[in-house]
Amino acid sequence: MHDARLKPAVGAVKYVGAAALYQRQVTRYTFLACTVLSMDKLRAAVKYLVSFLKRDWDIEDYPIRFRFQKPDLRQAPSRWKQVPWSAQMVNWWALSGHGQSKAEALEDLRSKFQARKAKGGRLPRPGTNVPLEFASTIKVDRLKNIARDFLARVLDLNPDECLISDESSLWDFHDQETNDVFYEKIRNIYGVDVSALEGANLCAIFRKITKVNETVQ
Repeated sequence: MHDARLKPAVGAVKYVGAAALYQRQVTRYTFLACTVLSMDKLRAAVKYLVSFLKRDWDIEDYPIRFRFQKPDLRQAPSRWKQVPWSAQMVNWWALSGHGQSKAEALEDLRSKFQARKAKGGRLPRPGTNVPLEFASTIKVDRLKNIARDFLARVLDLNPDECLISDESSLWDFHDQETNDVFYEKIRNIYGVDVSALEGANLCAIFRKITKVNETVQ
């Protein structure tokens, strides 16, 4: 005869088994994350010590971390291209390269490093922490009134929840193939054609809107 009292017991065993499996997975991923962080610290420490043996540093003198992220094939086609490989300077996280392969990501990182080196000035010592540098907002701060109005009326965003810089572009705020919808919206709202402005830079757009409106007034 089947004992109904066994059902709760069997259910409890299944629950305990699932919980144990979940705990093992969490422990495994935690271990992997700690291992990656430990390797980053080790690479950074080694490169830091070796850096005292020379004065002119190249990309090979810096600790680099490679990452691969499998592309999401379910993602709808857009102008945003999925790039699976990335190469990052450990502790200098703002400097990174991307590509379809590990070698391509490294070459992208190399070109950005060389561009930074060509600007002159002292390079960060390999392995040391480099604070993030935020883009300037001097120009956009001078145009904050039109900027707030633009964010709300053209982009349908709350200005208090947006951060834009002097380098921000209209391209940064959507994933469409062109800016045409927004150019049309700007013409309808402000009576200004900004489609010819290079890079759709927001500061340039704000200045043109302000200048045209001042002329009309």
